[in-house]
Amino acid sequence: MARKKKPAVSPTLQWIALGAIVVGIAAVWVWFAQLRSGASSVSVTMPELSRSAKTGQGHFEANCALCHGASGGGTDQGPPLVHKIYELGHHSDGAFFLAVRRGVRQHHWTFGDMPAQPQVTRGQAALIVEFVREVQAANGIY
Repeated sequence: MARKKKPAVSPTLQWIALGAIVVGIAAVWVWFAQLRSGASSVSVTMPELSRSAKTGQGHFEANCALCHGASGGGTDQGPPLVHKIYELGHHSDGAFFLAVRRGVRQHHWTFGDMPAQPQVTRGQAALIVEFVREVQAANGIY
């Protein structure tokens, strides 16, 4: 007489695992849908800025805020830079320099292409990046 084999994982654990997978997929889908919808702004906590970041803030307000918001939180014309998508590990400082110099084709958001900003010097861009990075850090984005 053959003995029945016990399943390696109980049916209850299989259902729990399946549920976790479905919830995870749904969460990723919601995040991606928000990203693609062009959600235009996020709440930004402004930190006490270093002297050079304050200078960068002035350049940011003069050249970037129209689309990205005064604090980098985004507008209906451009995405928030204070967002996990723009953390250092995903968009390096060099990516910001290239965006200023060459512009950026639409890829993460639905706002359209970002034009080059030839009026912004490399030194100004460095100060803008410093401003953005300090604001990102104050908002938990590294």
